[in-house]
Amino acid sequence: MVEPSCAELIAEAAAAPVDGWGFGWLDGRATEERPPWGYARQVAARMATAAAALDIDTGGGEVLAQVPQPPPLLVATEAWPPNVAVARRTLRRVDARVVQVAPASRLPFRAAAFDLVTSRHPVDTPWAEIARVLRPGGRYLSQQIGAGTMRELSEAVLGPLPPPTTRHTAQAMAAARAAGLHVVRLERATLRAVFHDIGAVVWFLRKVVWTVPDFDVDRYRPQLERLHAQIRAEGAFVAHSRRFLIEAVKPTGGGPAAGAVSGW
Repeated sequence: MVEPSCAELIAEAAAAPVDGWGFGWLDGRATEERPPWGYARQVAARMATAAAALDIDTGGGEVLAQVPQPPPLLVATEAWPPNVAVARRTLRRVDARVVQVAPASRLPFRAAAFDLVTSRHPVDTPWAEIARVLRPGGRYLSQQIGAGTMRELSEAVLGPLPPPTTRHTAQAMAAARAAGLHVVRLERATLRAVFHDIGAVVWFLRKVVWTVPDFDVDRYRPQLERLHAQIRAEGAFVAHSRRFLIEAVKPTGGGPAAGAVSGW
C-alpha cells in the first residue's frame, strides 16, 4: 500500500472540521498521556453534591456531558460561536443551559449564584468574576494548560522561543488569592504527546491555536515538510503537554484567604 504524501496528509487535515473540543479525529494518528488526577471524575464527584454549577469555556460540552448526576441548575458558557452550537446539542443530555459570551467579558450571572464553578483548559481565568459568582464556601475546580506546553511543537514550526512568561502555577495561585479565594489543591503534570503523521500535526495546530498563534498551512508549509520528513525518518514526533489542576474555595468569613495548599 502506497503511503499518502506529505501534501495529501496536509490537505486532508486542513479540510477536516475542528468544531467542539473533542479530539477523536486524532485516533490512530496521535496520542497524549492523561493527567493522573482524572479531571472528569473530579468534576463528576463535585457535581453530584452541588445545587447550582457553572462550567466556563465549556468547548463542545464534552467533559460536562459525562457527568452522571448533574445538579438541579447547570449552566455553561462558551465564547466561540461554532462551539456554542455543538455544546447546546451535546449538553441536552444533562439538561444544561449554554450561554454564549464575548471573550474576556464579565460573567452574565448574579453574585453568589453558584456553589461550584469548573473549567477545563480555559483561555483565561477570570478569577475576580469566579469569586463574585461563587457562594461563600463554594469551590472552583479547573484543569489548566501549564507554561511551555507543547513547546517542542511550537519550536519545530516557529524556531527557538524565549522562556514562557504566562500560565505558571505561581501566577494562578497569586491571582486566586488576590480575588479572595483560598487555594486548597494544586497538582502538576508533564505528559508525553506523540504525533505519527504530519496530518495529525496540522489538525492539532488548527484546533489548539495558541501552539502557533498565526498558524496557516501555506505560510508554514516548508516547516511542515521538514517535520513530515522527520516523522518518516524517526517514526513519530514527540512533544510534551503541561497541565495543572487547581482547586480554590471562597471563604465563608470576611477575612482574607489564607492557608496551605495540598499537593504543593
